[in-house]
Formats: sequence, structure tokens, C-alpha cells
Amino acid sequence: MAAKPRPTVRRIELGHELRQLREQAKLTLEQVSDSDRVKGMYFAKLQKVEKGTQTLRSAQELKDLLSLYGVDDEDQVEQLLRIQREGASQDWWSPYESKMPSGMPRFVGIEAASYETWAFHPTLVLGLFQTEGYARALHVLAQPVEETTSEAIDRNIKVRMGRKEAISRSDEPLVLRAVLWEPALRNLIGDRQTMREQYDELARLAALPNVQLQILPILPAKFRGNPPTHNFQVLHLRDGLPTSVQVDTPWSTTAVSDKPREVGKFTRNFNSLTAAALPPEDTPGFLQDLSREIPT
Repeated sequence: MAAKPRPTVRRIELGHELRQLREQAKLTLEQVSDSDRVKGMYFAKLQKVEKGTQTLRSAQELKDLLSLYGVDDEDQVEQLLRIQREGASQDWWSPYESKMPSGMPRFVGIEAASYETWAFHPTLVLGLFQTEGYARALHVLAQPVEETTSEAIDRNIKVRMGRKEAISRSDEPLVLRAVLWEPALRNLIGDRQTMREQYDELARLAALPNVQLQILPILPAKFRGNPPTHNFQVLHLRDGLPTSVQVDTPWSTTAVSDKPREVGKFTRNFNSLTAAALPPEDTPGFLQDLSREIPT
């Protein structure tokens, strides 16, 4: 049975194709938006379409762009129209998109489109691993600073739990390689029961065939330099689409880049972390020890 088309994958794919076609036509985004041959193609919209965060309203908009780019092969046009139609439907997180922090919708879209993700977190359990209790305790702790409402907390937890389903879905589950720095696991969030449930959940997920979880000790013997002080994810997509990297910012926004230089930097960083971390087979025992050591 063929895999169900994912709208975000199709939007990213269409945007990638359109950017390549525009560059082959030696046109800038400004030149396209100023052209009389396309209607309603203002700069910001074109930029979002090429990033895969927005779809074109109609088949005619796509045809006008392709005509401007000199694409007249009927098979190629029909293929791109099919991709546009498949990308026009909504993703499961679409109802929450308007309330997400800046950059978050694009990141969630790329994450959902990824077949493999490499992740590191130095201070907290990675979002894709969090239990609902742990996630709620985090939001409650941040509530006085962020001034979030109870409704916003519930919404954020729904999105986080929805993202987590990618690990255990029956249709091409996400391959997840993750490194957690030891302080992320010793940072007590919520009460003792919350932490024990979180440790148990980490052990359960680490046993899945598509998950590799390693722990970087506080004093790693093999790491050269200092561990990163920020979390990041390297997201791998299929079909020749560019690999992207995601980093959270101090302003509670999410930065995503597919620039080769940035992707290369974080890829090398992740490889250094996995080489220095404990082997995956040590993870269950480490988590059991942490569970026993929770202070009363």
C-alpha cells in the first residue's frame, strides 16, 4: 500500500522545485513579484511558497509562474500541479498554527516531513520524548515568566504530543537519533512521580528499533571542547530535498536553516556528541540509576 501523501512534504517539494526553476530562469524574487505576467505574487508570498510554508491558491497561479520560468513541458507542468493539489490540504497542526511562536510552523512542517532526525538537548528532555506530565510541568514552571494562559498550555501540549506520534506511527515511523546531556536528565521537572514516569518513557522509546538514545555524561572522556549550550535538531528529508537544522532562540522563537554551511556545522557537532556519549546499550541502566537517585 502506498504511503499517504503528507501535505507538508508536498509543499516543501513544490517550493524546492519552484526555487530551482526560478534560479534556472535567472530571476530574483523581486523580479518575479514585479512581473505583470503573475498576479498577486508579492515578495513575501513567493518567499513562503519557496520555503514550503504556504501553498499557492490556485492552479492558475502555478501555471503563471511556470510560464514565466519558461516551463512548457506538459508532463512536468502536470506533475507540479499534482504536487500542488496534494499540498493544498491541511496538516493536523493547522488549527494551532496562528498561535505558534515565530518559526514554529515551518519547523513542525519540516519535522513531520523528515524520515530521520538527529537531536541534542543539554538542559531538558527532548520534546519528542516528553510525557504529557513532564511537558505540563515545564509549561507551569514557565507560566509566570511567559504569562501564558491555561488554554495556551493545553494547546502547546497537544501539539507536542502530536509531534511525538511520529516516532511510533505504523506508516514509516521517524528514525530518531538523540543525545541528551546528563544535566537534562538530572534537572527535576515536576514531582518525583513525574520524573519516574519520564525515565520509564525514555527507556520504552529507546527500545524501539527506530530510536537510538545516548547519554552524554557530565564529564565525557572523549569529547574535545565544550558541549553545546543550546539544543538543536538536524532534519533529513527524502527525494533530494535539502537537509535542515533547527535551533531554539532565547526569544522563544524557532530558527530553521537549510544552508549547507549551517547544516554541515551541526552535523559535525552531532557526530562529535555521539562519539563522546555512552553507547546506546548503557541507556536503560543509566535511567534506572537516575530513577533510584531522585531525592525525596
